[in-house]
Amino acid sequence: MEGVVYYGLIVLLMALESSFFPFPSEVVIPPAGYLASKGDLNLLGVIFAGVFGSILGALFNYYLSYRWGRPAVVSLGTKFGFSDSHLRRVERFFSRHGEITTFIGRLLPGIRQYISLPAGLGKMNLGKFVLYTSAGAGIWVIVLALIGFYVGANEILVKQYLAKFYPLIFAFVLVLIGGYIWLKRRYC
Repeated sequence: MEGVVYYGLIVLLMALESSFFPFPSEVVIPPAGYLASKGDLNLLGVIFAGVFGSILGALFNYYLSYRWGRPAVVSLGTKFGFSDSHLRRVERFFSRHGEITTFIGRLLPGIRQYISLPAGLGKMNLGKFVLYTSAGAGIWVIVLALIGFYVGANEILVKQYLAKFYPLIFAFVLVLIGGYIWLKRRYC
């Protein structure tokens, strides 16, 4: 029963992290990965709960912007330093590159919480939104869970390993963007 509570807490906290509430996944998934290394949780269960929570939080933002549109997003955005002109630029970019933007946005700190808003405004296909959100969030959650699994509960070591992974993630993102641009120019 205790494990079910932990998994539910992971889902809840990751849903918060993926919505516009500022709650870092780095304080949720690595400790859960550590508990998996001790046998208290299952690593695949931690990853599944983390990704599922990420999808729920992303769907909250998606639905908010899909249902209430620009006025709600602009109102929310002004509280976080985004203006109407910022939103218009994001919308234009998203209309041309929505799927890859959703995927890559889930990998980038500070962007992953908000990438669902332009997806909802652009009325992105829900199935594709969930697919690309799951893929991006899955990579991020797997990295965090493995760090927790192998490094343990040592917060300093977790931060050191994350610092090593950030450049790898950014390099991965740059390769994805380069491949995307190449494919677009070649086939579109």
